[in-house]
Amino acid sequence: MRIGVLELQGDFEKHHQILQTLGMDSVAVRGPSDLEELEGLIIPGGESTTISLLIDRNKLREPLKAFADVHPVLGTCAGLILMARKVSDSRVNPLGILDVVVCRNAYGRQIHSTTEEVKFFEDKNSFYSRATMIRAPRIESTGRNIEVLGSLNGHPVAIRENHHVGLIFHPELDGVTIFHELAFHRVKQSQHDRKSQTYVT
Repeated sequence: MRIGVLELQGDFEKHHQILQTLGMDSVAVRGPSDLEELEGLIIPGGESTTISLLIDRNKLREPLKAFADVHPVLGTCAGLILMARKVSDSRVNPLGILDVVVCRNAYGRQIHSTTEEVKFFEDKNSFYSRATMIRAPRIESTGRNIEVLGSLNGHPVAIRENHHVGLIFHPELDGVTIFHELAFHRVKQSQHDRKSQTYVT
């Protein structure tokens, strides 16, 4: 598969590493033409207000929406914020890809970041994975078509809607591969014991 990583701001290099580990082609996306011939897209973490501005500056808003109508998108942390229907900060103009309402920086400042062990569900299977949250957003409400894949303290931390996946955390920082696989339909049941997570070494 040929997957793009939106490179407008933030730490996106580890997403490229995850994709390459999974045998996928990894492509930088900085403008509309970069979306051509891609089969999926990652919107990484970073500063959501800055990324929102750069999306408009680079004339990517409508191309991203059109791309998401057809192809899977994975959003991590700020990426989830940008994929939301509504954000509790008027400085962010979200893309409306996921039917959720999100609060920015709900889990504190960067020095208060944390890593939790969370139980996730995918179809009829369950697995545990590390979830590193850095100034993580909180999903305040979800639409009727949202599937919650994992929760922490009563709030969703991983969701799926149709062919899109949104995470409040950074799996790429822990070398966790399964969420990229879930997003891009590359989960191979024979290679995964759902009770033990796959990590990049």
